[in-house]
Amino acid sequence: MTAQQSSDADLAGQPAAYWTGVAYEALVAYTRTRQAEKGYTQPQFWLLRNLSVNDISPDGEGMTLPELREAMASYIRTEDDLAVEAEGLLKHGWLVRDAEERLWLTEEGEQARVDLARNAPAIRAALHEGIDDADYITTVKVLQRLVRNAGGTIA
Repeated sequence: MTAQQSSDADLAGQPAAYWTGVAYEALVAYTRTRQAEKGYTQPQFWLLRNLSVNDISPDGEGMTLPELREAMASYIRTEDDLAVEAEGLLKHGWLVRDAEERLWLTEEGEQARVDLARNAPAIRAALHEGIDDADYITTVKVLQRLVRNAGGTIA
């Protein structure tokens, strides 16, 4: 299926699940490639974010890998190995592990999280090139409606 060769009438009949799947894979691949070019992985960034009281963590407390997997269940991919990703962060000194196997964010890790987050606007800008905010908002609203129509919930 190619949108470039399809009329609006043809596009209206194409399955949303196909196009959302294609979009998901392309967007994740693009984002992960840009992050790899900067020397880190998306799961590593998620680990830092989930352990930071200044980001996703409600209390800044350490978490075990199973707890982190559960916290990331809605967005982690099956191929993501958090144990391997955490080892890289431990080697950088961005995380430490305590006797109970909980991972904790270090001061260096918090600074790395802040520094890595600065890459997000450029990634977003590249992905949104040629798409005005009104079209993007409409797209998100349509996707939310599709989710609700399918019996899903919007977080």
